[in-house]
Amino acid sequence: MRGERANAPCVCHTQRHNQIIEENERIRSMLSSSFVRKTRNVRTRVKQLPPFVGGGAGAGRGARGQIEADSKPQERGTAYIFGRIAVDFSLLGCAGLTMAVLSSCCEPHTRGFFCNDLSLRHPYKESTIQNWMLYLMCVVLPISTILLVEFYRAQDWTRFSHHNQLYSSGYFLCHMELPHWVVDSYRMISTFFFGLGIEQLTTDIAKYTIGRLRPHFFTLCQPVLPDGTTCNDYVNEGRYIEDYVCTAKDISAKQLKNMHLSFPSGHSSFAFFSMIYIVIYLQRRMKCSRFRMLRHLLQFLLVMFAWYTALTRVSDFKHHWSDVLAGSSIGIVYAFLVTSTFW
Repeated sequence: MRGERANAPCVCHTQRHNQIIEENERIRSMLSSSFVRKTRNVRTRVKQLPPFVGGGAGAGRGARGQIEADSKPQERGTAYIFGRIAVDFSLLGCAGLTMAVLSSCCEPHTRGFFCNDLSLRHPYKESTIQNWMLYLMCVVLPISTILLVEFYRAQDWTRFSHHNQLYSSGYFLCHMELPHWVVDSYRMISTFFFGLGIEQLTTDIAKYTIGRLRPHFFTLCQPVLPDGTTCNDYVNEGRYIEDYVCTAKDISAKQLKNMHLSFPSGHSSFAFFSMIYIVIYLQRRMKCSRFRMLRHLLQFLLVMFAWYTALTRVSDFKHHWSDVLAGSSIGIVYAFLVTSTFW
């Protein structure tokens, strides 16, 4: 009895050891069968691949040749290029012609005023951001930036000869292939001008439809009512005036018309569209890691210029703050819309 008790722990230990071994064998068998099934699935997929994929040097050359053939763009000749340019300029011309008709043939909505409206009694000031400054920063600078970045990207690609051979532009002008950076630059610049045109057209339509008076209206106009009274007379206090005549001296017809074009701010929409467009362009095209901080600095400066332009329109009493807010929103929305749709 005493010997049997002594041998009992050994028997239990042996049984437990055998159970562990059996469990390990079962797990190993399951893993092995799973691996075999996955291997068979992979082999089946490989058999279903096209003949030029896999195995041998000849097959590799065939695969690369097929890839090169697929990646080679369709060749477009001189007729296609000039046709594309004609279509683009026609679209831009339609937008420009519409704006020209609005400014030369149409009159803005004649809007009345209250004589005690203090928001219309600000002095007249010259613009801090002149038109030539705006065109320089919002037209010349974006075009120069796009050309410079695309040219640099093209020079950087020349280090990769094989990639350079595959990355053909596919555009031939008089049997000479146009560099890819020229094609990309034209695409980006034409998209920029298209967005700029529809953005300005949207702004001008709103200006002529609403006809909001500028903050310096009383200074330039000095309105007189048909009965000979002015807003300085007590009898007109609190009245909404629609019938009046501007009696200010040395004021041109252009200034009289411009007094009714306060909403929305054209300078703000113009500046924000151009600057946000270039900010998005730099984010997507200037991806070199060594220029990351420079890219962020340029983006910050561009946004600050648009912001400063919008602020000066209020401080110069050219627009009400709501005019600037609406114009800035139009420019930002069109910049994101154009870059997300046409790029």
